[in-house]
Amino acid sequence: MKQAMTPQEIKEKKPYLDWSLSEAEYDYIRTQLLGRLPNYTETGLFAAMWSEHCSYKKSKPVLRLFPNKNERVLQGPGEGAGVVDVDDGQAVVFKAESHNHPTTVEPYQGAATGVGGILRDIFSMGARPIASLDSLHFGELDNVQMKMKVKNTVRGIGDYGNCMGIPTVAGETTFDPCYQGNILCNAMSVGLMEQKDIQQGTATGIGNAVMYVGAKTGRDGIHGATFASADFSDERATQRSAVQVGDPFMEKLLLEACLDLITNHSDWLVGIQDMGAAGIVSSSAEMASEGKSGMELNLDLVPQREPDMSAYEIMLSESQERMLLCVKKGHEDDVKKIFDLYDLEAVTIGRITEGRDYVLFHDGEEVCHIPVSNLTDDVLEEESIERKPVRIEEAEHKGAWQPQVSNVEMTLCRLLRQPTIADKSMFYQQYDSQVRTCTVTGPGSDAGIIRIRGTKKGLAMTTDGNSRFVYLNPEVGGQIAVTEAAANIIASGAQPLAITDCLNYGDPNDPEIFWELHQSVQGMADACREFNTPVISGNVSLYNENNGKAIHPTPMVGMVGLIKNIDQVVPSRAQQPGDAVYLIGKTGDDYAGTELQKMMTGDISGVVKPFDFHHVHQYMQHLLSAMQDSLVTSAHDISEGGLGVALAEMLFGTDLGFDLNLSWMTGEQFFSETPGRFVVTVPHEKRDKFEQQLGNDATLIGEVTNSHWLTADLAMVSLNSNIGALQKEWEEAIPCLMKSKD
Repeated sequence: MKQAMTPQEIKEKKPYLDWSLSEAEYDYIRTQLLGRLPNYTETGLFAAMWSEHCSYKKSKPVLRLFPNKNERVLQGPGEGAGVVDVDDGQAVVFKAESHNHPTTVEPYQGAATGVGGILRDIFSMGARPIASLDSLHFGELDNVQMKMKVKNTVRGIGDYGNCMGIPTVAGETTFDPCYQGNILCNAMSVGLMEQKDIQQGTATGIGNAVMYVGAKTGRDGIHGATFASADFSDERATQRSAVQVGDPFMEKLLLEACLDLITNHSDWLVGIQDMGAAGIVSSSAEMASEGKSGMELNLDLVPQREPDMSAYEIMLSESQERMLLCVKKGHEDDVKKIFDLYDLEAVTIGRITEGRDYVLFHDGEEVCHIPVSNLTDDVLEEESIERKPVRIEEAEHKGAWQPQVSNVEMTLCRLLRQPTIADKSMFYQQYDSQVRTCTVTGPGSDAGIIRIRGTKKGLAMTTDGNSRFVYLNPEVGGQIAVTEAAANIIASGAQPLAITDCLNYGDPNDPEIFWELHQSVQGMADACREFNTPVISGNVSLYNENNGKAIHPTPMVGMVGLIKNIDQVVPSRAQQPGDAVYLIGKTGDDYAGTELQKMMTGDISGVVKPFDFHHVHQYMQHLLSAMQDSLVTSAHDISEGGLGVALAEMLFGTDLGFDLNLSWMTGEQFFSETPGRFVVTVPHEKRDKFEQQLGNDATLIGEVTNSHWLTADLAMVSLNSNIGALQKEWEEAIPCLMKSKD
């Protein structure tokens, strides 16, 4: 075994710089916190716990902008996942996490363990996971390497979720050159529980046991947290030691054992937490901090699958399928018997102690003795310089880009072939979306919908975000991300409840990137207050760069909504001929950052214009009321590709068509992406009542036909497209790109 450096050698050789601990932080730790030189193990613990991924030292000031409470929030940020009241003593639990760097390096395991990690966050709260979602962002499908990464990322998500028996019901997949060197894999999980069973990650009670349960510890994932807290580069592209290896069958056993303990023997349990980023050190130190306790651990007792592991390796390993429990003294054997039934490790590795010290022993020697607060509370928040990007200042002084659409049908066909718009079923067909038999609506709709067994209730869920809008106008782009998520929930007939997020950005030390983060979070926070959807969980993923080139700022919004009567779910496809077709919301000349602009120019430019999200929220609530009054037979929100793409998507998979009068709309506006709009269909006999509820926000534009043609008269141009031909273009685009030898 390689000998660790002495404290003096650490000071001189500065290995901590490779672990994302700065020299200033190291000096502060040794002079102000410890008053001595930290040893090798202690330095590693500080590096992990003070990483951006664990401490949010740069992003905390920005995160405080988010609202995180309302009348339904039972648990906000700070625990494994957020918890929201869904009536009748039940609660929905959800969270999203990023696994970007690991997925870029090793797509299959990176994506798979991303799913595994977020599932543990859910059942650590006492909830049974009932659904998974994802948000995936790749480079263009024009090279073999990216196609392989797409294929293996999707396979990793599918294999892990399918083996766990948890349906993947919704998500988003986009393609843009900015993700070529750093793909994004954001995983979201939703769980359901009785409110009485809510757990917390806390360790308290002198003499109570600290129990390690689950899989053995190996050397995989060491310094995964710091790996995710540094810029990515070609030199780091093969850093597979920081990528974990998952075993979904082991996780399934761990899930059942933990829920058995929580549901049937909660009186034995003080606290429970997933061993996620930074492994044992993060879970144990955070639980001790939460309980205002001291903790002593004997690392010789930690189950290990590799020989001669050092204290540093044991503490920082991010091996999967592991949990840490605080168990009341005297019940250790009782807990062990439960985990024995599932053939899982369950070992007492330490105790809660007096005071607030964090003490580790290994090979009979004390290898760490520091105050818990040094790891969790004394992190130096970093002040950040921010500056408005030059590109935005220049764009504000230029005229807006104006497209020229001479052939509406050809433009619609081309847009339907754009990978971000095109049919993604070749990917999501690899996910079991029906397992557990509670899925009402699966992938391909505005939102996934899960029935709550034994009730008439349902949960709608979605992941959304448009990085191109955020790149061009971060504040408005942040507002649009929340509005788009709310639109997907409303379109399904559900009331939005709350959000989780993954905030994916480049290097925050770049003043322009920190400005993007600050401005977009401000926009999201403003929209969250308007929609009464507090941020109850989530994560920040910074340093998403490759060789100094950052991704577009990509805040992902994961939103969950409540349907009080599952019979009132509204499908996204047209249902019957004769229904009236309405456009909800007003259409403007909004082309900056659109799929139309990207398709026509190969790039995006301009400034995304502000919009009245207060007014949008008002008519969304009116639309939801109309849905609850059974006035709407189908609804679809308008997003990428504008009204033209939304209309086509509503007809795919049906034998119906639309006959529309849009004489006031230009061919260009047909593809405008003005936010907050919907297309809905209404039975002919219910038109008057619908129009009374929606007022001037609803415009009658035509009716549903049984012709299987999309016909529309626009200003100066007309459209007459066969839906079968359009659907063929939409369905075949991605399979053709994936099969291409390029």
